[in-house]
Amino acid sequence: MDKFTQILTPVGDSIYLSALVALIPIVYYLVALAVFKMKGWLTGLTTLILAIILAVIFFKMPVGFAVASTFHGITYGILPIGWIILMSVFLYKMTVKTGHFNIIRDSVTSLTDDRRIQALLIAFSFSSFLEGSAGFGAPVAISAALLVGLGFKPLYAAGIALVANTAPVAFGAVGIPITAVNGIGTYSNGNPITALEISAMVGNQLPILAVIVPFYVVFIMAGFKKTLEILPVILVSGISFAVAEYVSAVYLGPDLPAILASLVSLLATVILLKFWQPKTTWKFKDEVEDAVKVEKPKHSAKDIVTAWSPFVVLIATICIWTLKPVKAFFATFVTTINVPLIHKNIISSMSGKEVAAVYKLDIIGATGTSILVAAIIAKFIIKLSWSDMGKVFVETFNEIKIALLTICFVVGFAYVMNASGMTNTLGSALAATGKAFVFFSSALGWIGVFITGSDTSSNLLFTKLQEVTANGVGMNPLLAVAANASGGVAGKMISPQSIAVAAAAVGLVGKESELLKYTFKHSIVILLIISAIVAAQSTGLLSWMVPVHP
Repeated sequence: MDKFTQILTPVGDSIYLSALVALIPIVYYLVALAVFKMKGWLTGLTTLILAIILAVIFFKMPVGFAVASTFHGITYGILPIGWIILMSVFLYKMTVKTGHFNIIRDSVTSLTDDRRIQALLIAFSFSSFLEGSAGFGAPVAISAALLVGLGFKPLYAAGIALVANTAPVAFGAVGIPITAVNGIGTYSNGNPITALEISAMVGNQLPILAVIVPFYVVFIMAGFKKTLEILPVILVSGISFAVAEYVSAVYLGPDLPAILASLVSLLATVILLKFWQPKTTWKFKDEVEDAVKVEKPKHSAKDIVTAWSPFVVLIATICIWTLKPVKAFFATFVTTINVPLIHKNIISSMSGKEVAAVYKLDIIGATGTSILVAAIIAKFIIKLSWSDMGKVFVETFNEIKIALLTICFVVGFAYVMNASGMTNTLGSALAATGKAFVFFSSALGWIGVFITGSDTSSNLLFTKLQEVTANGVGMNPLLAVAANASGGVAGKMISPQSIAVAAAAVGLVGKESELLKYTFKHSIVILLIISAIVAAQSTGLLSWMVPVHP
C-alpha cells in the first residue's frame, strides 16, 4: 500500500500561504459558531467536512486516509471521552432525582448571610466540585441559579459564576480535558507527552491561579476595602484549594484534582466559619435591610453524609482504578486495533517517521466505567430503584446526546488536521513568533475554548500545534501543551456555549450580549495572569517548576 507523506508547504511552496489554508477550518468554526450562531453539532460536522476537503485538495491526503482518520477520531470521541461525560452527568443526576442534591445545596448555603462568602462557597468551591465530577455546563448553571435563589441579581449571579469557575476547568469532568490528549503531543526525541506529565505541569500552574481567583471575585463584587475584611476566608478558601489541587494533580493524575480541591476548600472554609465570622455582614446596596428571612432547612449529619456519599464513592472508585496493580490487571482486557489504511502509512512532515494510528478499546479500565461502578454503589446508599436509575440514565443520554455528537465531530476534525499535516503547517508558521510564543501559547488555549466551549475540545484541536510550535522555538513542549489547558480556563467564561448556559439558568435568554460584556474584561485579566505564569516558568523565576527538556 502506498504511504502518504505529509506536505509542509503544499500551497505555493510557502509556509505562510499553506498555513492560511490550514487555518480556514478554524476560522470557519469560529465564525459559524460565534457570529452566525450555528448549532454546535452542525458547526462541528461542517467544519469536519471542510477540513477533509482541504486536506484532500491542498494537502494531497488520499480520501480513504482522510475518512479513516475521521472515524479514528470519532471512536475516540465516543470512548473514552463521551463515556466519561455521560457517566459523570448520570451520577450527578441520580442525586438530583432522589432529592439528595438539595441537601448538598443546603449544607453549603446555610453557613453565612454574607454575600461575599456565599459567592466563594458556591461559585468557587462548590462550582469546582461540580466541574470536577460532572462538568458540561452544570457547574455554572447550578451555581448561578443558587446565587439567584439567595438574592443575587440574575446578571450578577451569572457573571460571578462564570468568573469564579476557572481554576478547576482543566481538570473538569474527571480530568477528561487532559486524559483526552494523552500521547498526542511528543517531545523532540519522539517520546509521547503523557496525561500524567500534562497533569503535573498544569498542577504547577492553576494552583497559583486558585490563590488569586477568590480575591479577584470578591474584589469585583465589593471593592478592595471590603475584600480585605474577609481576607481570612479568602486565604483559607484559595490556599486550601491550591494545595489540594497541586498534590492531586502532581501525584495522582488528572482525574481528581478539581474534586479533591473543591472538597478540601469547602471543608476548610466551613471549619473557619465555625470559629470566625466577619464583623459586618456585607450585602448589596439595593437589598432591603428588613427583608423577611427565609427559614433555612435543617438536615441531620446522617442526611448530609448520605447526600455527599455518591461523590465520596466516586473518589474511591477512581482512586482504585488508578492503582498500578489494578491498571495492570485491566490492561489484560484491552483490545488494540491498528486503524485500517493509516496505521504507519503516514509519514510525518516534521519527523520524517511513520505515524502510528492505534485505537485501544479499553472498556473495563476506562475512567467512565469507574464512575458507572460508583453510580451502582451509590444507588444502594441513596435508595434509588433500578427502574428509576434506568429512567435517569435515559434522561441523561437524551439531554447530552447532541453534545456527545458534537464532541465526536470536533475530535474527528482534530484527527484529520493532525493526520493530514495541517497542524504541522500551522505550527511551523506560528513558530515564526519566536520567543514571543512563550507568552502567547496560553492565548491559543483561550481561543480554543472560546471557539468550542470546551477545554477538552480545545486541547484536542491545539495540542499538536502547541507541541510542534514549542519544539520550533525551543520551548519545552510539555509546558506549551499544559499552557493550552491552563489558558483555556480563561476562555470558558466568554465561550458562547457557557454564556448561553448561564443566561438560561438565571432567565436571561436574549441578554447574552450583556453577560459577555461583563465577563470579557475579566477573561482578559485571567488570561494575562496565566500567560505571565507560563512565561515565568519558561524563562523566568518559576523555571524550576518545569522538567528538563528531553
